[in-house]
Amino acid sequence: MDSPIQTENQSLLLVLHDRQEAEDLAAELRADGWVVGGVHREMLAGEDDAEDVDWVVVLETAPDGLAATCWQDRLEELAEAHDGFVSQP
Repeated sequence: MDSPIQTENQSLLLVLHDRQEAEDLAAELRADGWVVGGVHREMLAGEDDAEDVDWVVVLETAPDGLAATCWQDRLEELAEAHDGFVSQP
């Protein structure tokens, strides 16, 4: 089996609007074996109002040891289920 293409930065950001939802999702992902780099607020490009700043869950490595970027499609589905989206750092 071919190994996935590796990129320089292999983490992904799950961007959510609610702090509690971001923290709860990060805890669930950790329990499932994901390496979570943290949860923090971040003003993304195009945002100009501090009220609109989103919460970001940084995902580094999947439970299978692959980079989070290898699971981008699945993570996008997960983010959409929480009214969020996936972004790259």
